[in-house]
Amino acid sequence: MEIQADRAKVLEGMKLQGSKQKTVLKESMWRYMIKNWPLYIMLVPVFMYFIVFKYLPLVGSVIAFQDYNIFRGFLDSEWVGLQWFEQFLTRPQFFRLFKNTLIISLYQIVLAFPAPIILAVLMNEVRKSAFKRTVQTIVYLPHFLSWALVYGLAYMMLSTQTGLVNGVIERLGGEAIPFLQSAEYFRTVVIASGIWKEMGWSTIIFLAALSGISPSLYEAAKIDGANRWKQFLHVTIPGMLPAIVILLLLKIGSVMDVGFEQIYIFLNPISYEVGEVLDTYAYRIGIQNGQFSATTAIGLFKSVIGFVLLVGANKLSKKVTGEGLF
Repeated sequence: MEIQADRAKVLEGMKLQGSKQKTVLKESMWRYMIKNWPLYIMLVPVFMYFIVFKYLPLVGSVIAFQDYNIFRGFLDSEWVGLQWFEQFLTRPQFFRLFKNTLIISLYQIVLAFPAPIILAVLMNEVRKSAFKRTVQTIVYLPHFLSWALVYGLAYMMLSTQTGLVNGVIERLGGEAIPFLQSAEYFRTVVIASGIWKEMGWSTIIFLAALSGISPSLYEAAKIDGANRWKQFLHVTIPGMLPAIVILLLLKIGSVMDVGFEQIYIFLNPISYEVGEVLDTYAYRIGIQNGQFSATTAIGLFKSVIGFVLLVGANKLSKKVTGEGLF
């Protein structure tokens, strides 16, 4: 009995101590917030942005389960359950749209995602800072161009009539190739233009990751006799791994979003078979034909697929690399 009483006293003392620690922690947090209130005020626009443009629009997702009428609004529109999901999944073009989206996303992950990593590693080896800054500025400037301008540049380069590339091919004795009017080259042109436009901008993130690697690690590797290649494998790659994993997980989570503007600007009736994706299809039937409920259903379908892939990839990443988003 005495032992049980002693245990009860000890447990009660631990609970009191824990509650005191929590109280002290809350008070210290409030003091810290009051002391640094300007920093928290600066966060208000960020929170407002996400609330207004990200979370409030989620309320409109209910129209995916309604026969939405723009004049009645989503409060008075008729509920139809999963009708639009069933209709979309049973359409003959569903598998073609799903396959095109996955293939283009896979190309972006396999080809476009490693490009800024390679560029960042190459630029990190440059010792002349003036040359390095110049190259960095040149390669990230295309990020600020609209896709309409990018298509115009692509037309100037690949047109069968006035294109520079076809001009060279014809001078070498070949025949002009309709790069922009051929389904065979559609995905190649889209992926290549995406790499050219976004590679330099994404490089900034990986250069920041490289700058965080301590020079002492390279010095220790040199002392151990590691050449440049081994330094890259055992110092550079592990130092960049957290940034690589996070960005790769974000890319996998948005695998159903292949870039509407880019695909739409390059798409034409000839390339529909290999180039039309879920985004362009949703725009065509939803915005142009006024089927807002069907478009919302497609958006929710994409979100569910992306969420499942993100959670699965995050778990796998934690097991393999120890890094993850959550």
